[in-house]
Amino acid sequence: MNADETTSPTTTNEDAQPHETLLLLPLEDVVVFPTMDITLPVDVGDDERVLLVPRQGDAYASVGTIANVVDRIRLPGGGQGVQLTGQMRGIAGAAHTDAAGRLRVETTPSPDDSPVDGGSRELVREYRALVEEILELRGDDGRVASWVRTIVEPGALADTSGYAPDLTFDQKVQLLEATDVSERLKLALEMQRERLAELQVRKRIRDDVEEGAAAQQREYVLRKQLESIRRELGEDDASVADELREQIENGSMPDDVSEHAMRELSRLERMGDASGEAQMVRNYLEWIVAVPWGERSDERLDPIHTREILDVDHAGLEDVKDRIVEYVAVRKLRESRGI
Repeated sequence: MNADETTSPTTTNEDAQPHETLLLLPLEDVVVFPTMDITLPVDVGDDERVLLVPRQGDAYASVGTIANVVDRIRLPGGGQGVQLTGQMRGIAGAAHTDAAGRLRVETTPSPDDSPVDGGSRELVREYRALVEEILELRGDDGRVASWVRTIVEPGALADTSGYAPDLTFDQKVQLLEATDVSERLKLALEMQRERLAELQVRKRIRDDVEEGAAAQQREYVLRKQLESIRRELGEDDASVADELREQIENGSMPDDVSEHAMRELSRLERMGDASGEAQMVRNYLEWIVAVPWGERSDERLDPIHTREILDVDHAGLEDVKDRIVEYVAVRKLRESRGI
């Protein structure tokens, strides 16, 4: 939009040139679409129509919304305010200041046409279906979906994307500047597809989290039930811990192994059955006490028998087997020589 200042407004003949000079109201980081209502803390004087133009920093949109003044109100504190309703798009042209120092802009109204071709009807159907799916994912109670179904004009239907909280300011400006209804529908569809994909990903993540939480809760309940059953059978955690402690103390395991087992037993007592690691620690301790630490079997230093056992129990690993057989053979030779 050209913002060159002049000292007097441009006069035009609306019948010859379809544009009018309107008071410019810039909207900082806000986009108002036709049919939207907004209340602004400004004094528009005697003007009955204004042009609402989105602005971000020093950048103005090339298309704004022509809005009618519905009511003039007094704000708390004595300030002036105005209620506006968007009517149609307006293409901003040359700007100038009036005698009161307010910025006015030559505006070309851009009312929506009503395309009736098959492609536009298909876009409308697809847009409606997409929006209803999005609303369902967002938990709509049906009121918004019913409102969308009452909109029959394709242009107004595409403008409903302007209500979406997920769209960025730049996306809404892009939608506002799409004066061609078919192109606007295509743009709105693209944006809503992105919203739908994002909502579907969020739903999958939420479902996974809820499913995991439900599984943890179910496991917790089952463990509590198991704990209750064990108490009824006299096999509660205390009795299990006492039994393991007795086996560790009375076992013939080396001192360092016994100390390590007692540390793990203390961990088990602190965990309780609610911890998933508790069962692993318990299995580990039961394995330790089951090892025959004080028993020794007679050694059979027979390389041929050793090789037979290794071939039966393990496939492959020829180098490892050779080293083991060599070790047994050396042990047998040293024993026969009394070394």
